[in-house]
Amino acid sequence: MDTKFIGKKSAAAGGWGALKSCSKQLLQSGMPISGARTMLKANQPDGFDCPGCAWGDPEHGSSFEFCENGVKAVAWEATEKRATPAFFAEKTVSQLRQLTDYELELNGRLTHPMRYDAASDRYLPVAWKDAFAEIGSILTGLDNPNRAEFYTSGRASNEAAFLYQLFVRVYGTNNFPDCSNMCHEASGIAMRQAVGVGKGTVLLEDFEEADAIFVIGQNPGTNHPRMLGDLRRAAIRGARVVVFNPIRERGLERFSDPQDKIEMLKGGSTDIASLYLQPQLGGDMAAVRGMAKAVLAAENVAVSAGLPSVLDHAFLAEHCAGFAEYRAAVEATSWADIGDQSGLSRQEIERAADVYIDAERVICTWAMGVTQHLHSVATIREIANFMFLRGNIGRPGAGLCPVRGHSNVQGDRTVGINEKPSDDLLDALEKHFRFTVPREHGHNVLAAIDAMLDGSAEAFIGLGGNFARATPDSALVEKALRRLKLSVHIATKPNHSHLMPGEAAFILPCLGRTEMDLNAAGNSQLVSVEDSMSMVHGSAGINRPASPHLLSEVAIIAGIAQATVGSAVVGWAELADDHDRIRDHIEATIPGFENYNARLRKPRGFHLRNTAAHREWDTPSGKASFSCEALPDETVHQRARKGEGRFALQTFRSHDQYNTTVYGLDDRYRGVYGERQVIFIHPADLKAMNAEAGDRVDVVGEHDDGIERIAENFRFVPYEIPRGSIAGYYPELNVLVPLGSAGRESDTPTSKSIMVSFRRRQAA
Repeated sequence: MDTKFIGKKSAAAGGWGALKSCSKQLLQSGMPISGARTMLKANQPDGFDCPGCAWGDPEHGSSFEFCENGVKAVAWEATEKRATPAFFAEKTVSQLRQLTDYELELNGRLTHPMRYDAASDRYLPVAWKDAFAEIGSILTGLDNPNRAEFYTSGRASNEAAFLYQLFVRVYGTNNFPDCSNMCHEASGIAMRQAVGVGKGTVLLEDFEEADAIFVIGQNPGTNHPRMLGDLRRAAIRGARVVVFNPIRERGLERFSDPQDKIEMLKGGSTDIASLYLQPQLGGDMAAVRGMAKAVLAAENVAVSAGLPSVLDHAFLAEHCAGFAEYRAAVEATSWADIGDQSGLSRQEIERAADVYIDAERVICTWAMGVTQHLHSVATIREIANFMFLRGNIGRPGAGLCPVRGHSNVQGDRTVGINEKPSDDLLDALEKHFRFTVPREHGHNVLAAIDAMLDGSAEAFIGLGGNFARATPDSALVEKALRRLKLSVHIATKPNHSHLMPGEAAFILPCLGRTEMDLNAAGNSQLVSVEDSMSMVHGSAGINRPASPHLLSEVAIIAGIAQATVGSAVVGWAELADDHDRIRDHIEATIPGFENYNARLRKPRGFHLRNTAAHREWDTPSGKASFSCEALPDETVHQRARKGEGRFALQTFRSHDQYNTTVYGLDDRYRGVYGERQVIFIHPADLKAMNAEAGDRVDVVGEHDDGIERIAENFRFVPYEIPRGSIAGYYPELNVLVPLGSAGRESDTPTSKSIMVSFRRRQAA
């Protein structure tokens, strides 16, 4: 049996392995010296914001505010390799489609705007003005603006996103399918219901004061490694870190900080998790409900014994609505149901609750392991309920902390990328720019795909990202994209979305985050982004552009807008040439951006005020609102165990990956090397199937809609994961995620709740 791809896992996250990986990435970029110099300006006041994750920057920053994945992102962008017109001349689009995501993006940076030629099945160079003119002509030729979809990736800056939403609304639609729809939508919805604001309530400095930190459905070691430094420092000073994650993730177990010279020299590392619990997929809500049940039981004991109260009654009385109803719902939930759904024992849950009770200040943080289930909104409401019990919101060292993915996914929403805009936003735009804004709600990602499939959407513009590979139901999405009259992709490198062209298709190459954006006067342009802690940072590239033919995202949006809607409402060219003017418009229409240009130029930027952090509740009741929703009738693992040979699958990233971008084929934290088509599974489940490590299988989707979904030729990797649950990498497994399975209220694909079975393959 071939198991050479299964090797030793890293003893700890970070450490020498991270340094070796950084060196390897910089060498592979072909620009190791300049790449290293570039990293010294990452997340610095006079440099650029890392194009990777949205983890916050400390006010007291060091000289090295980057991590391994930041180096990978920068090396990937700053590569010497170029995807020139010659690259596209060598192969047809059909031939390029046979390459893997990794192989395709290895060809390097795009250098020229390209237009698809159906006769030759190739992309050919096109002049910018001609591209803008044809795109504008097709958009204006549609019989209704709602027939166009305008996608946004979280890598877009505040300035690009604001200009994009302004153009699209002048054009006449609110169709804004956005990367948030696929990842973090549930957090915003649930938190607005619970506390009146859809963002985290903590600052990075709160991690320095917390007595306990609960990490739920999150893998910072791969997804936002700089967070491990904050967890490590918290653990060293005695804070308890409680982890709920179905997978044993190395970064949450042990971390060796590459910036700690003594730890590196001694080959040491720091324990992160004080308590590591592995619930079944979809069992987080039950686990949190169980902790709440234990807290309420401890309160009853304290009252009976005349001891100090466990609950924060003053907070509950002054700031909360619905506590009595919630308490009744918790008491009505049996420990048997909690255990069956969570997959955890009562004793395990009570141990976690004891940590919560013993801590004066608690932060709860979560990510996509929570947000990509059918009942994600209810789960996050339950997290908020739990935190309300002891007043752990709105004071130093405590609060709710949803960790966003891409570097500006939160900022894009703040400045108007939203298919369901508030009346306040629309009123402000209408008053300031003096045009009639569209009021009808638009399409999110799933609605946009449905519209493309049924023909009601005929055009698609993607501001960054890799839509075809980020979305669920890969075969249907490819069909949807290829039915369009127009597809436009604003990008830095070739990706698979570009290889699913409509009748007219364009690839428009843009500057990267690390590159200088010079205006007509030769001055470097500044952009801004917002991190998970609502800090707004300035970002200015320092490298020369990969090609003289590149334009900034702002300039590309302005060019399309000018060709589509003209300049009667907005002077697009003037804004593209002076980002300060864009920020003046943001200041005039978006709350919290007063004196934007001046504050942005201060070291570390500025904080957007969070009302919930000040115990001001913008909810219908005017208070923090408890939810008393019952546990789900059934979770994915409970459904799967009813059928023989069925499993609950979650997709996630490898360590050599960020979103759909694959930097390499190794996942050293999980001990997998040179292979991505793998399924992580409990050893006892393998034995029960008479299977072994390395056996090949096809993974078959078991969604009951009559559509056959198969991911072919995957290999088993024994791993520490609950029995009945399995895991593997996206985008390879996105083919199994049904469009028809989405979170209640959030409409987010259920990429952590997929029911599958296996078909054995013969050895090659």
